[in-house]
Amino acid sequence: MSTLTHLAALATSIALAMAWMPAQSQTVDAIAGPPMGPEEVVVVGVRQAYRGNFALTEIPQSIDVIEAGTLEQNGIIRLNDALDLDASVARQNTLGGLWDSFAIRGFAGDENIPTGYLVNGFNGGRGFGGERDVAGIERVEVLKGPSAALLGRGEPGGTINLVTKQGRLGETFGTVGVQGGSFDRQRGDADLNLAFTDFLTARLIGYIEEAESFRDIIEEYRWGFLPSIGLAVGERTRLTYGLEKTRVEVPFDRGIVVLNDDFDTVPRERFLGEPGDGDHVAEAEGHQLRLQHDFNEQWSLLLGASVRDTLLTGFSSDPELATSRQPIFIDGESLSRQRRSRLYDSKQSVYRGELSGEFHTAAVRHRLLVGADHDEFENYQDFRRVRPSSVASHPSEEEAYVIDIFDPEYGRFSLPTPLPNNDRLDVQESMGVFIQDQIELTERLQIRLGARYDDFTLRTENYLTDIVSERDDDRISPQAGIVFDLNDALTLYAAYSEGFRANIGTDVSGVIFDPEDSESIEAGAKFAFVDGNLSGTFTVFQLEKGNVLASDINNPGFSVTIGKARSQGLEFDLNGQLPGGIEVLLSYAYVDAQSRSSVLDPNFSFVIEPGDPLINIPDHQLNAQALKRFRLWQREIMAGAGVQYVGERLGATGTDFTLPDHTLVRIFGEVKLTDHITMNGSITNLFDEDWYANSYSQLWVQPGAPRTTTIGIKVGF
Repeated sequence: MSTLTHLAALATSIALAMAWMPAQSQTVDAIAGPPMGPEEVVVVGVRQAYRGNFALTEIPQSIDVIEAGTLEQNGIIRLNDALDLDASVARQNTLGGLWDSFAIRGFAGDENIPTGYLVNGFNGGRGFGGERDVAGIERVEVLKGPSAALLGRGEPGGTINLVTKQGRLGETFGTVGVQGGSFDRQRGDADLNLAFTDFLTARLIGYIEEAESFRDIIEEYRWGFLPSIGLAVGERTRLTYGLEKTRVEVPFDRGIVVLNDDFDTVPRERFLGEPGDGDHVAEAEGHQLRLQHDFNEQWSLLLGASVRDTLLTGFSSDPELATSRQPIFIDGESLSRQRRSRLYDSKQSVYRGELSGEFHTAAVRHRLLVGADHDEFENYQDFRRVRPSSVASHPSEEEAYVIDIFDPEYGRFSLPTPLPNNDRLDVQESMGVFIQDQIELTERLQIRLGARYDDFTLRTENYLTDIVSERDDDRISPQAGIVFDLNDALTLYAAYSEGFRANIGTDVSGVIFDPEDSESIEAGAKFAFVDGNLSGTFTVFQLEKGNVLASDINNPGFSVTIGKARSQGLEFDLNGQLPGGIEVLLSYAYVDAQSRSSVLDPNFSFVIEPGDPLINIPDHQLNAQALKRFRLWQREIMAGAGVQYVGERLGATGTDFTLPDHTLVRIFGEVKLTDHITMNGSITNLFDEDWYANSYSQLWVQPGAPRTTTIGIKVGF
């Protein structure tokens, strides 16, 4: 079904829904913006899906919110960098820098597709549109712990929800900015809110960027257009449309090699692929249409639909991982490589509806959330490769497609032609209904009960083997929580939930896996001190999940099961303002994530034992920053500094290869030159430390950027 057909169907359903919506005379408070007169439109904001009418302190779950202002202060323009601000999130393998990949509380998603995240409550991260830019993001919500009882999908460690900037009714404003910095980076962006009438607004957001890299050969070009249109249909109804159109062009980059645990084996800028492969290109086009109607102060209806198409295509030359095919383990310098090609195409459509409100039974207050959604994800992968021969057969250097890691000579050999390895379409369809009731037993005690039922179908069509696999399954995901206000400054909570994530794809024989299942328990305290200016959360948690998958190294694009895993730990998040006007942000996490099964690792034929750590998960992680605003020379100035610590973590499953810990310091600031012109700048990795973002094996290690300076000017009106 085409995008236009999807949206036409939604528009029809919205029209029908509006037809039966009763007229109301009671004024509803604005969700965002200043109070308005009785004859004016009052619905100026958009409620968040699956949330209901709750303050964060009333939710029995740890939630960290990273605001757009914090991202701008730090000069952050990529989602992976933004998530570094929350210590519960750890970087994972990003497919040569071409998709977002992260773990929350120690658990990552499917290694063969990007880590999923939500955009305004819609699934939006499973496609191949390249690393997400933060342009157009109002805030990043880190919803820790499983949310399957409402969302139905996602990792038990947590879910990322990106809330995008929406048109603000009745206002016209905007900013235009330019940035430049290290590695010849040049960027321009704009955010314009144009109010055509009191009830119709367009918000136009876009960016264009071109940059080199600290890595040899690597140059990147990207652009994005992210507009939205807001329409108030009467006093209580808001219709919002959003578009996502992006493109990324960048060479595929597997990073450096590390031999015998020597991280100085090669310089961190050394590129070991082939410039002749050219760029990988990642494109995304997405549409969202949402309708909100407030019946009165208590009850609200949300209807919505989202469709998103992505495409990733290109060639790369990647280090061979199989020891039997890798001469570098013999002579220490000749790196054999595979040549690969990728054509990854995904399509996702989501439809949902939700009703939220409150009622009383006797003296007991209930806040109800009930809804349903339908999700369809099509994932097509045409993956091709050619591998070097076994070293035992004494292949020539050209047959092994080698490169000297100490003196690379690019273009030395003709580029090998990749052969078909995986040509497959995976289709995942699910239909879910959910209900949640938060019951206020007393002024200080609330309990939350909820459950979700999902019915889903997985189908795989393997065009190389002509094997079609299909599986139907269903799940009930319950949740329960309790919230107790000890006093005005301290709230205690505890929660239990179960969840699942359907494992997309099959093993090499065409067998579809059982879904991952999970159980979670957490307890904590939410506090607000210094007259409410300083707030935070302390949490302890334990998560367990089964039917965990890993990539099949001998059959890329396929997976194998490695059993059970467990994660436990504690978190502490703090943000706000100290006396003296010092704004602070602190996030610390201790995470013990480990295997709970004894299995043979399919990637490298090592035995994984219970207690072995999970890959790329540090035990300790910390991010802290402080800033101060003041006046100097009749100018408004902001100056701040931050530090991030990431502990040692496993760099290759089933081995003792570890990435070293690192501490990165950053400084940032801004000066308001005039009422409308602001200059800002940042320096990351201030002391130019060598660090490593993630790895998959000792031959695929991603080095982090050296000292990086950015300066920009923004003009507003």
